[in-house]
Amino acid sequence: MDRYIPNARFPTTHWSLVDQAGAAGAEARREALGRLLARYLPALQAHLVHGKRLAPEDAADLIQDFIAGKVIEKNLIGRADRDLGKFRTLLLTSLDRFLIDQMRAKQAKMRSPGDGKIVALGDGEPLLEAAAPSADAFDVAWARRVLAEVLRRMRDECGRSDRMDVWNVFVGRLLGPVLQGSPPMDYDVLVERFALASPSQAANLLVTAKRMFARVLRSVVAEYALGDEEIEAEIAQLKSILARSRQ
Repeated sequence: MDRYIPNARFPTTHWSLVDQAGAAGAEARREALGRLLARYLPALQAHLVHGKRLAPEDAADLIQDFIAGKVIEKNLIGRADRDLGKFRTLLLTSLDRFLIDQMRAKQAKMRSPGDGKIVALGDGEPLLEAAAPSADAFDVAWARRVLAEVLRRMRDECGRSDRMDVWNVFVGRLLGPVLQGSPPMDYDVLVERFALASPSQAANLLVTAKRMFARVLRSVVAEYALGDEEIEAEIAQLKSILARSRQ
């Protein structure tokens, strides 16, 4: 059952951590910035590779330049304001603008070579067009990262409380079918495989698992979304993103 839990951890991030990364002393700022980037970098990489069609190595180089030139040198984190929108939206918009600037600079260099001749842009134009705002790959990577953290915490909680029966039924009836497209495991099979008392017990365990999943999901989202309205909106968006990605 552990195959459903990715190895990558999801560092806890609050807006207080964003504040530390933007305004704290040098040592605390570096630590906070490292924790923030550990959370968002995989989604940014996916955005560039799958959304903008950059080669993985080019995407990695661009992100490093973005971090050095915008995040650190221009103190991008220090300009974050939760009243103006989500932190990841700021990060993604800034990366897209940085990509556009890099493509334009590359094209300008191609138009004006050292010998003064005009050269064709070749593949430069499609790259610039690809820099138009498109957050699908980023959103999918982010939603999957959130889901992975929810599943990790849920399984850990089941283990600590000696309720692996809840986890096993959850995987067999819901998680496996959702993630792998397999048919839900029959209740009679669950009873036999996990030594349960009856199909009714298995059904009750599934209800418990769904409630646990909803509670853990809310707790994870509450670490970066503030207030009931924002939390509910974020959960709805995550569900929509994951549903579209399965299609």
